[in-house]
Amino acid sequence: MTDGVRLLRFFLGANTPQGFVSRFDQLEREKDGWATYIIKGGPGSGKSTLMKRIAQAAGGEEETVEEIYCSSDCGSLDGVILHNRQLSVADGTPPHLLEPKCPGAYDHILNLCACWDAGKLRAHREEILRLTRRISSLHALSTRFLAAYAALAEDTRLLALENTNLEKIREHAARLAAREMRRQAGRKPREDVRFLSGITDKGIVVFEETACALAERIYVIEDDYGVASRLLLQELRAHALEQGYDVVSCYCPLDPAGKLEHLFIPALSLGFMTSNRRHPLTVTPYRVLHARRFTDMEALRSRKQRLSFTRKAGAEMLRQAVDYLAEAKALHDELESYYIGAMDYQALDAFAEKTIRDLF
Repeated sequence: MTDGVRLLRFFLGANTPQGFVSRFDQLEREKDGWATYIIKGGPGSGKSTLMKRIAQAAGGEEETVEEIYCSSDCGSLDGVILHNRQLSVADGTPPHLLEPKCPGAYDHILNLCACWDAGKLRAHREEILRLTRRISSLHALSTRFLAAYAALAEDTRLLALENTNLEKIREHAARLAAREMRRQAGRKPREDVRFLSGITDKGIVVFEETACALAERIYVIEDDYGVASRLLLQELRAHALEQGYDVVSCYCPLDPAGKLEHLFIPALSLGFMTSNRRHPLTVTPYRVLHARRFTDMEALRSRKQRLSFTRKAGAEMLRQAVDYLAEAKALHDELESYYIGAMDYQALDAFAEKTIRDLF
């Protein structure tokens, strides 16, 4: 990537207590004149490499490039979004299956299957099926342990909720919004939904460098109970949209539908991030907001034994879930080896060069 390019890293898929959750719908911007290219191919067939080459070819003409990473293999690309060119490229294979809606007009297929020797894959049919089934079962096991973690975390959240002053949080959010967000008249705001953090084969990964690229001023909300930060961020998001600001809303992979974990307002270079025992942040905060200012800590101390048990048990559930993801990743590497052995890399290179010429 060339100097001057703002590089943002996110996840658009998450390993969650409900199974894999995809937000690849965020790539679909047909009303704004964007184009989406959907790559089809097997594991190890060059999808991630092709996306990297496309991003590099865009190079100096890009101001903002988003790299979308795989939450089950955090070193592998699942997508690239080139904002200046209004172009997105994504891996369209399961679990984040993508299919064209308006083929050729808005979205396009890049088929890497044409670059492999299908006979070589058929020769290893049983091994490929065995590995695919085992990987699927490991992901299912990981999901069950994440669900166990979520149940324990919910117990903690409900205890904290009983002893949290919700009106005080709303009032604080209103004061923050009044200080930080002047109204922008006459524009319809846009919300981009992302995952800044992920439960991965390497543990919990948070793309903190992305936060620093989006915001020079970051309010860090210290919250181990998941109540104050959730409501505070919801209120701030509502204020920002009401005032006409585009926002980047980043949800928690452990509660992907309900818990806003981080919020960014790029036009103001302003961010709000949650820090807790699961993922203590290392970013330099503009200011720190402590959840305990909204919480009756004395009442929570009376539940210390119960809170301690759920925290320790939850940490073990999370650790086991990550171990299963790591085991699945090792088997996925073995699965990839069969596809790598079947690829015609000369044909793949020619396909990539033609694709880049057509795009740029």
